[in-house]
Amino acid sequence: MLARVRSASVFGIEADDVFVEVDVAPGLPSFATVGLPDPSVRESRDRVRAAIRNVGLDFPAERITVNLAPAEVRKVGTAFDLPMALGILGATGVLKRELVDDTVVLGELSLDGRIQPVRGVLPVALHCRRRGVRRLLVPAGNAEEASVITGVAVIPLGTLHDALEYLNGEREIPPQCPSTGTWSGSGGSSDLDLTDVRGHHWAKRALEIAAAGGHNLLMLGPPGAGKTMLARRLGTILPPLVLEEAIEITAVWSVAGLLSAGHGLVRERPFRAPHHTTSGAGLIGGGTVPHPGEASLAHLGVLFLDELPEFSPRVLESLRQPLEDGSVVVSRAAGSAAFPARFQLVGAANYCRRGCASLDACVCSPGERQQYLSRLSRPLLDRIDLHLEVRAVPYAELAAASGEPSTTVRARVESARRCQAERLVGSGARVNARMSGRQVRRFCAPPPEAARLLQLAVSRLGLSARGHDRILKVARTIADLGGCERIAAEHVSEAVQYRGLDRCS
Repeated sequence: MLARVRSASVFGIEADDVFVEVDVAPGLPSFATVGLPDPSVRESRDRVRAAIRNVGLDFPAERITVNLAPAEVRKVGTAFDLPMALGILGATGVLKRELVDDTVVLGELSLDGRIQPVRGVLPVALHCRRRGVRRLLVPAGNAEEASVITGVAVIPLGTLHDALEYLNGEREIPPQCPSTGTWSGSGGSSDLDLTDVRGHHWAKRALEIAAAGGHNLLMLGPPGAGKTMLARRLGTILPPLVLEEAIEITAVWSVAGLLSAGHGLVRERPFRAPHHTTSGAGLIGGGTVPHPGEASLAHLGVLFLDELPEFSPRVLESLRQPLEDGSVVVSRAAGSAAFPARFQLVGAANYCRRGCASLDACVCSPGERQQYLSRLSRPLLDRIDLHLEVRAVPYAELAAASGEPSTTVRARVESARRCQAERLVGSGARVNARMSGRQVRRFCAPPPEAARLLQLAVSRLGLSARGHDRILKVARTIADLGGCERIAAEHVSEAVQYRGLDRCS
């Protein structure tokens, strides 16, 4: 007999239909899987056979052929275990109701018949809604994740028996509902706050500008000056996630397998801090079957690269595309996958490779310091809007009272971002840092006095056209924080001050 079960496969962060066709025919006992399965899919036959037997059902001693259609697309992962098992039970008459095309089934089987969570359930739920599929059967550990997508009934399954009884109409399993009826994103970890940072008033001002306009930031200073502390508190002044942003982040994390069982949406902006020995595939994404890297896992959050010059130059240069386009395209023999990567880059570097306490006390020669910082190429520095020197904090400031809390600064950031949203509505850009060249000319036109100042800065610093536009974008953000409709000379002047490495080059 022949049975057909609808499932789905995820490539990149996009899902597509896979139909599991099972034929059980007389002949010598065998189990063949066709349709370009990878090793994890071929191993499903052993899990399926053991699961069916261990729940007390008979496994057919006949010739079993499983076809995963379309056959030209490579199938990866363990999510086809449950569809295969249901197909075999349907072909042998144990599953009495034929599964129709409005039901998608996912799940990995344990040897005792339990259904284990799988990766990529949220992209599948989004795919079901686009295709008009009304029901999605998933492991109970993935149900909370999938239920955030409205318009699809998500049925949580704990065991193979649960699936059989539900599909045969012997048991009613209510659809999973999200744990919270009203969405509320978090503005960052409650354990961190800007009041923890003593002194560094200039640095905290730059951090506020970076948060308000979505600008990339590079901090240069001695070890222990507070660069990492500042970077970790950037998330506390970023606006809370909206529902659409949370779904985008959760889709990437679901594909990467970073969501724990029973976890719903990611509610905080990601903060990723890979080690400087990470590879290009680890940072950008890659693998035989493309998977997201740290740049995509930091989507709509912060990517912090400490000891930035210690990263491989080739790895650093691979960041140029996502910094410009907000996405990563990984091409492999299995196909090309696109991952979102609209993150804020925050880099930190010492004055020199030895990590001397200050420039005055540095034992390195000017040539050694220049060689160390020259590992950061000019095209990469052009894409970093704010260059900031973070000096060691004097004792008097360490003993002084705390500054503004993150909630106060975040209120100003949110106000500035609302101005940007109204200005850029319908353009696809959300923050000043993502404005196109045409938008820069339209919204960032400086008055004559500011234009003369900018001309002088471009001439003396040798700025590229990209660096010129970056200064105007930062000036626009500074004006937004001040509630000004037009850019003034003081806004451009402050923006130029954040091009420290251009002055050193």
